[in-house]
Amino acid sequence: MFNLFRNKKLVKNTNPTQGQLIWERFCKNKMSMFALMILTVIILAAIFADVIVDFESRAIAQNVMERMEKPSAEHWFGTDNLGRDLFARVIHGARYSMIFGIVCTALALFGGCIFGAAAAYFGGKIDSVICRIMDTFMCIPFMLLALSLVSALGSGLKSMTIAMVIASVPSFTRMIRSIVLTVVRQDYIEAARSCGSSHLSIIFGHVLPNAMGPIIVNATMNVAGLILSAAGLSFIGMGIQPPNPEWGYMLSEAMPYMRLAPHLVVFPGLAIIITALCFNLLGDGLADAFDPKRRG
Repeated sequence: MFNLFRNKKLVKNTNPTQGQLIWERFCKNKMSMFALMILTVIILAAIFADVIVDFESRAIAQNVMERMEKPSAEHWFGTDNLGRDLFARVIHGARYSMIFGIVCTALALFGGCIFGAAAAYFGGKIDSVICRIMDTFMCIPFMLLALSLVSALGSGLKSMTIAMVIASVPSFTRMIRSIVLTVVRQDYIEAARSCGSSHLSIIFGHVLPNAMGPIIVNATMNVAGLILSAAGLSFIGMGIQPPNPEWGYMLSEAMPYMRLAPHLVVFPGLAIIITALCFNLLGDGLADAFDPKRRG
């Protein structure tokens, strides 16, 4: 009985699933694993920000008697020009940046999957119409399009989310279309068509799952770009409005005091840089994991 169990375990280990192979290759990339651990800490800090430090009393309430204090045991990152605890604002600001980057990427990816898969799968006039519409949007630089949409819709988280999603969909559509074009020519797609499967079942059941590797890689790296874009819009006052803490707006508030109190710029800036860098390293590791030939 023991030998039978050992043999089964041996067979299981010598025949790993595709997911296990991807994870094993990903674990070999030490930088990506380190980035994943850092992102895990940041995400957990954002989720449990209210447990770590109170929002109203530390991140919002003003205390002019403690304004622009340097980092100390009481205020780990110091205080800003209004006496608010900078550590609390950075931790709670992570919620806005992480939620914004992940949610906008997910929505843009959903739209890109629909348009890109439809264009590649059906081809013909549908492909031409979708591609021409996306080309029209892509003629406008990303930030200029996003800034124009935010200006039209008004500043705020909702407007910024809509603007970033609309500005991101064209690039996702182009990317997904190019990936799906290589998948729809495979024999198993023709076999599914010959079996009478509907177009929707083929697209969502066969085409997109087999193209998901490169899509996940590009989506991960896109999160970093959206976090930087959100910080840029908030920096110029077109993003999340005060008193809500947001890394980009915190940098904007700190600019007049950066010589007197450089910690006001250092900690929000490091938060943006580290988060964006970790997402890029994570995407790089996923690219190697999904395509082992890429490293060679």
